[in-house]
Amino acid sequence: MSKETENTSFRRLRNRYRLVVMNDDTYEEVTTFKLSRMSVYIGLCSVFVLLVGLTVALLTLTPLKYYVPGYGSLQGRKELQELKIRTDSLEQALQQKDQYLDNIKKVLGGSTTLNRDTTTLNIPKPEISND
Repeated sequence: MSKETENTSFRRLRNRYRLVVMNDDTYEEVTTFKLSRMSVYIGLCSVFVLLVGLTVALLTLTPLKYYVPGYGSLQGRKELQELKIRTDSLEQALQQKDQYLDNIKKVLGGSTTLNRDTTTLNIPKPEISND
């Protein structure tokens, strides 16, 4: 960037503009503001930082933080983990009981077929050593 373009860019930021608020019916000036692009930029950045700071303070210093997903007390997290484990084990036990009862119903009803294992096992015979 040449020095001339750098100078004009900086100069444009510092140019002063007038913002006039007028009454639409009487064309009377209500207020006048003298602004530059730099002051508008700094003002908007300040407002943004202030709003973010207030939001963070509101969430961290008030009970609203408990409504944020994933936030909670350590004791609550431990209790939730224990409840999940108990629920999973109860679901497994219920599935096993259902399967057991279904099998008993099939056996008592006589509608079961016996699946036999017909594969042969190759068991090596132990070697007898003569010492």
